[in-house]
Amino acid sequence: MKSTENYSVQIDKLKKALDVCDAVVIGAGAGLSTAAGFTYSGERFEKYFSDFKAKYGFDDMYYGGFYPYRTQEEFWAYWSRYIYINRYMDIPSDLYSRLFDLVKDKDYFVLTTNVDHCFQRAGFDKKRLFYTQGDYGLFQCSEPCCQETFDNEEIIKAMYEQQKDMKIPSDLIPKCPHCGKPLTTNLRADDKFVQDEGWYKASERYSDFIRRHKDLNILYLEIGVGYNTPVIIKYPFWQMTAQNPKATYACINMGEAVCPTEIEHQSICIDADIAKVIEDIK
Repeated sequence: MKSTENYSVQIDKLKKALDVCDAVVIGAGAGLSTAAGFTYSGERFEKYFSDFKAKYGFDDMYYGGFYPYRTQEEFWAYWSRYIYINRYMDIPSDLYSRLFDLVKDKDYFVLTTNVDHCFQRAGFDKKRLFYTQGDYGLFQCSEPCCQETFDNEEIIKAMYEQQKDMKIPSDLIPKCPHCGKPLTTNLRADDKFVQDEGWYKASERYSDFIRRHKDLNILYLEIGVGYNTPVIIKYPFWQMTAQNPKATYACINMGEAVCPTEIEHQSICIDADIAKVIEDIK
């Protein structure tokens, strides 16, 4: 159900919940990065991909990632540009930094389906982050022949700088150092997604954080999470709130700020622009 309380009352409730909680778990989805300026269509797409649009006919970065490019040189020309602007260029706004200011003095943990690494770039502690769906900054074997990932910053920048006519030089095509097959992005798209040692350690730290705080006054702060993968953040947050009478569930999401009736009395649902909400809480 949606909240019927007015905006200022909801903001006051969330400010109080942040002040009094023993710990806060941030669950972040794509809506947070969109609010920070990581839009995949419109003006930003035209700025960086107008040549791809003219040649291939798509008008959205997301769909461009699924285009059946004929060669690896074309594939990596697109993906290196895509990764460079969404992972290695400066974050378009300071939204993530303002969110960090709200929780930096709290006992916090972040669970996110985002793959743009914005939390760590904004100052969040790496050991308090769990990127469940991968990272634009990592490659993996396309086979995969191993459960290992590889940092890609140097090669991505080289691809970005040296591409010409929407193709990269052939000698920059990344290959697995173990089997020689092509490397690919470490993004969860099918059963070939590599969960490396770092992924499992982050998962363990998150599970331990939840276990240690499960009976305390904990705030589950869900931001910009939709219904593509609700079983990762949304549904568990609802369930853990229902199991702990001291817990508070807060949802900030334009158009999708809802909660089950069973936890209505423990919930704060704010249907508003994420950037405005964070600013008003501060």
